[in-house]
Amino acid sequence: MGRPPVASCREGGAVTTGGRSARPTRADRVASDLRDRILAGALAPGAPLREVELEEHYGVSRHTIRRALSALVAERLATSRSYSGVTVVELDLEGVVALQELRCALESEAVRLLRERHGSRWPSGTLTVIGSALDALDEACRLPEDWLAVERAHSRVHRSIVDAAGSDRISEAYRSLDVEMQVFLLHLRPELDASSLAADHRDFVDDLRATGAAAVRSHLARSTALLSASHGSRSQS
Repeated sequence: MGRPPVASCREGGAVTTGGRSARPTRADRVASDLRDRILAGALAPGAPLREVELEEHYGVSRHTIRRALSALVAERLATSRSYSGVTVVELDLEGVVALQELRCALESEAVRLLRERHGSRWPSGTLTVIGSALDALDEACRLPEDWLAVERAHSRVHRSIVDAAGSDRISEAYRSLDVEMQVFLLHLRPELDASSLAADHRDFVDDLRATGAAAVRSHLARSTALLSASHGSRSQS
């Protein structure tokens, strides 16, 4: 396993948990660094995450490494199998379809609530928040080599739309999918033109205001079909 420069696992700032500020544990910092490396594509799908190597790399105990790996498994960023250890999650088309179906249900309901309250004339504050997220995506797409920034900006756009519905429960459920959404976009990267991603999402927001949930279904169906076709062609090669 490569050893790129990483922040020391013995240092770190405060994080917020349950409304209170708390220092991240060593396991939190190891998990955070591994998460970023996976989402940036530095650790390939199926790559083994060996406890001995990670223990040496991060300079922490085996117990700390196991806690960090457990967090990644819980986030569906890694897979744990008996006798074969923990590996970076690989693309599973059934899982992708299930993820997109759940996203579609949550985004569609959020948009339905938003349109029920405001029609196509969304409040200026809502449009400002969504517009800011779109601007951030546009900026990230100008430097597509930092794909992790693109993934995070893309997630922010979709979260801003869901949050606009004003339903804490829907927003909470949607946020639980955030890491999986970033994995999805990582696998979709070879098929995407980063220069048009932000423009596509501006069109998506316009379509949402005009047609509501139908725009959600169309938007997510296109990306699912694109990834399915790409995965099929790679499997045959």
